[in-house]
Amino acid sequence: MVEFDARKSRSNVRKHGMAFADCEAVLLDPRAVTQEDWSEGEHRFNTIGMDALGKLLVVTWTERSHDIRIISARKADARERRKYHGTRT
Repeated sequence: MVEFDARKSRSNVRKHGMAFADCEAVLLDPRAVTQEDWSEGEHRFNTIGMDALGKLLVVTWTERSHDIRIISARKADARERRKYHGTRT
Protein backbone atom coordinates (compact mmCIF):
# COMPACT_ATOMS: atom_id res chain seq x y z
CA MET A 1 0.00 0.00 0.00
CA VAL A 2 1.20 3.52 -0.81
CA GLU A 3 0.58 6.22 1.78
CA PHE A 4 1.59 9.84 2.30
CA ASP A 5 0.92 12.86 4.44
CA ALA A 6 -1.74 15.02 2.72
CA ARG A 7 -0.23 18.26 4.02
CA LYS A 8 3.22 17.25 2.75
CA SER A 9 1.65 16.38 -0.63
CA ARG A 10 0.09 19.86 -0.88
CA SER A 11 3.47 21.38 -0.03
CA ASN A 12 5.09 19.23 -2.72
CA VAL A 13 2.53 20.48 -5.28
CA ARG A 14 3.51 24.08 -4.47
CA LYS A 15 7.24 23.30 -4.59
CA HIS A 16 7.48 20.78 -7.47
CA GLY A 17 4.04 20.67 -9.12
CA MET A 18 3.54 17.00 -8.21
CA ALA A 19 0.80 15.53 -6.01
CA PHE A 20 1.82 12.32 -4.26
CA ALA A 21 -1.46 10.66 -5.27
CA ASP A 22 -0.31 10.88 -8.90
CA CYS A 23 3.07 9.21 -8.24
CA GLU A 24 2.17 5.59 -7.50
CA ALA A 25 2.65 4.63 -11.17
CA VAL A 26 6.32 5.62 -10.88
CA LEU A 27 6.82 2.89 -8.28
CA LEU A 28 5.07 0.36 -10.54
CA ASP A 29 7.06 1.25 -13.68
CA PRO A 30 8.83 -1.98 -14.79
CA ARG A 31 11.77 0.10 -16.09
CA ALA A 32 12.11 2.14 -12.89
CA VAL A 33 15.56 2.64 -11.40
CA THR A 34 15.73 2.65 -7.59
CA GLN A 35 18.69 3.62 -5.42
CA GLU A 36 19.04 3.47 -1.65
CA ASP A 37 19.65 6.73 0.20
CA TRP A 38 20.75 7.07 3.83
CA SER A 39 21.45 10.83 3.67
CA GLU A 40 18.57 11.90 5.93
CA GLY A 41 19.31 9.44 8.73
CA GLU A 42 16.65 6.94 7.71
CA HIS A 43 16.55 4.25 5.05
CA ARG A 44 15.06 5.94 1.99
CA PHE A 45 14.84 5.11 -1.68
CA ASN A 46 14.90 7.32 -4.78
CA THR A 47 13.00 5.84 -7.71
CA ILE A 48 13.21 7.24 -11.23
CA GLY A 49 10.24 6.19 -13.34
CA MET A 50 7.33 7.20 -15.53
CA ASP A 51 4.03 8.37 -14.10
CA ALA A 52 0.67 7.48 -15.68
CA LEU A 53 0.93 10.49 -18.02
CA GLY A 54 4.41 9.58 -19.27
CA LYS A 55 6.32 12.17 -17.23
CA LEU A 56 9.67 11.02 -15.88
CA LEU A 57 9.73 11.66 -12.12
CA VAL A 58 11.91 11.00 -9.11
CA VAL A 59 9.98 9.76 -6.08
CA THR A 60 11.66 9.58 -2.68
CA TRP A 61 10.04 7.09 -0.34
CA THR A 62 10.59 4.87 2.68
CA GLU A 63 9.05 1.69 4.07
CA ARG A 64 6.88 2.01 7.17
CA SER A 65 5.12 -1.05 8.58
CA HIS A 66 5.32 -2.83 5.20
CA ASP A 67 3.76 0.17 3.42
CA ILE A 68 5.45 2.60 1.05
CA ARG A 69 5.38 6.18 2.34
CA ILE A 70 6.09 8.87 -0.24
CA ILE A 71 8.33 11.67 1.03
CA SER A 72 8.93 13.76 -2.09
CA ALA A 73 8.34 13.79 -5.85
CA ARG A 74 9.71 15.96 -8.64
CA LYS A 75 10.55 15.94 -12.34
CA ALA A 76 13.75 14.07 -13.22
CA ASP A 77 16.77 16.19 -14.13
CA ALA A 78 19.01 15.50 -17.15
CA ARG A 79 21.33 13.12 -15.28
CA GLU A 80 18.38 11.15 -13.92
CA ARG A 81 16.79 10.97 -17.39
CA ARG A 82 20.03 9.50 -18.78
CA LYS A 83 20.15 7.00 -15.93
CA TYR A 84 16.57 5.91 -16.61
CA HIS A 85 17.18 5.56 -20.33
CA GLY A 86 20.33 3.51 -19.73
CA THR A 87 23.10 5.90 -20.70
CA ARG A 88 26.04 6.76 -18.48
CA THR A 89 26.62 10.28 -17.15
